Amino acid sequence: MNKRIRKTNDHRFAPRRALLSAAILGGIALAGFGTNARAADDTSLTWNGITLYGTVDVGIAYQNHGAPLSQDFYPTLQYMIGSSNNKSITTIASSGLSQSKVGLRGVEPLTDVLSFVFNLETGFNPTSGKLADAPQSLINNNGVALADRKSAGDGSRAGQLFNGQAWGGFSSKDWGTLSIGRHVTLFGDNTTKYDPMNGSYAFSIIGYSGLTAGMGDTQDVRLDDSVKYTIKHDWFHAGALYQFGKSAWQLDAGFDYAGFSVDALWGQKKDAIAAASLSAAQVATPGVPFNSLAATISDNEAWQIAGSWTGGPFKVSGGYEHITFSNPDLPVAAGFAGLGGYWISFTNNAAFPHDRKLDVSWIGLKYNFTKDLDLTGAWYGYNQDAYGAVKCSDNRSGNCSGNEDVWSVRLDYRITKRFDVYAGAAWSEVEDGLASGFLNKSATTLMTGFRFNF
Repeated sequence: MNKRIRKTNDHRFAPRRALLSAAILGGIALAGFGTNARAADDTSLTWNGITLYGTVDVGIAYQNHGAPLSQDFYPTLQYMIGSSNNKSITTIASSGLSQSKVGLRGVEPLTDVLSFVFNLETGFNPTSGKLADAPQSLINNNGVALADRKSAGDGSRAGQLFNGQAWGGFSSKDWGTLSIGRHVTLFGDNTTKYDPMNGSYAFSIIGYSGLTAGMGDTQDVRLDDSVKYTIKHDWFHAGALYQFGKSAWQLDAGFDYAGFSVDALWGQKKDAIAAASLSAAQVATPGVPFNSLAATISDNEAWQIAGSWTGGPFKVSGGYEHITFSNPDLPVAAGFAGLGGYWISFTNNAAFPHDRKLDVSWIGLKYNFTKDLDLTGAWYGYNQDAYGAVKCSDNRSGNCSGNEDVWSVRLDYRITKRFDVYAGAAWSEVEDGLASGFLNKSATTLMTGFRFNF
């Protein structure tokens, strides 16, 4: 990873090519469904074991402290407080409850007990029609003053044709599922499973930010070149994931019994990358491509325990994750193509004079008034220890100890099986080290929208 790689393509045109390819793929699939869909199931877009599925989620949002809409960043807005949030904004926004996406999954029985399975999925922004592309949103802010930046953030969806997942493998009821390719990780699966807001961008910080699901870095919510194994037997389930080349491990064990569900996870990632926009000084550096990024490199280790209980109309869910960031054992030199082919022109391999330790906690309650109407409330919290050369507990530096709190509430009404409308609010606030360099310390987000699942 520390070898210099020549950049052979201008990535500015990749989203257009990818979008065209996705349209062709969807057209071919729909052509088949139009004449061969199974008459016995008019609610499923399935043909010869291949299913087309997707989500379109669009709404209107208001923020007292926000940043302008991004056409590339896949939440589209900085729904939670960010360093550049400073303007009162009312705007169209997307993916408030869940990522807008389209995908194909398939099952082909090979024997009575074994099937071939696959899943190909891409996320997109319905406000622009572009493929979800977090690194491009960061590039859009290269050299831009903080107060003038658009919404942006790092992420595992980087404009790839299949920026969600892309894997194939084998599945057996008795022996589980083994697959190879690009996967949502075990931490990603379980963070969404036990998030009271189900991974919502607008109302959940562990949904909006991939820090928790990515063991510290949001690029690692999904891992290329990985092998994933999951198995379920009666009340017990377990899983393992390994990424080749960049050395990532994850293990999971849990149970589902009498309304209770609990999972415990452990994971480790070497040379994790947190990408960032270039500063004005970095942009002015001779020989640096403008459409490149800076990155902080770390070795991360995390463990998580999370659970839920369902009884009658109530569901309680919550969790805790402890993440340790260390300077990498093998420093990574600048000058390489990162996720999505984006060029990394600057690297920081010494960001953690002491290990950074971050605790993430959350808890929430969902109440079902009817089978189609529910109300959910939740709290999320970050707690960071000081990790700089000099310990501090104020906002002079991002390596001082600090906290972040998010409170949210959401009402969701399913008009039909596939179509629901929602409205909610989230309030987020940062303190001390986690507020360092921020233009404002808190933000209130109000959003209403609709979601169509097929």
